Amino acid sequence: MTQTQGLLASVTSVALAIVGVGTVAVLVSKNANTTGVIQAGASGFSNALAVAQSPVTGSQVQINTSYPTDTASQLDGAALGSGCPATA
Repeated sequence: MTQTQGLLASVTSVALAIVGVGTVAVLVSKNANTTGVIQAGASGFSNALAVAQSPVTGSQVQINTSYPTDTASQLDGAALGSGCPATA
């Protein structure tokens, strides 16, 4: 392995470690919107996959850039199965 390859591998390892620590910190923080983070990541992956497939499938891609919402907080008690009617 040449010196350039070794340096590149070291820089990549450090960058990956920083991203990993940041990801764990976001997911376990008390103030974290974990579901929002997961939904945003899944949405980004889905958009990237659709763009990659579009030349093969011939379909036009409409990229969804909206921020995901927490639909669980918008449901009433009856919808969640608590047996309580929704209060107005």
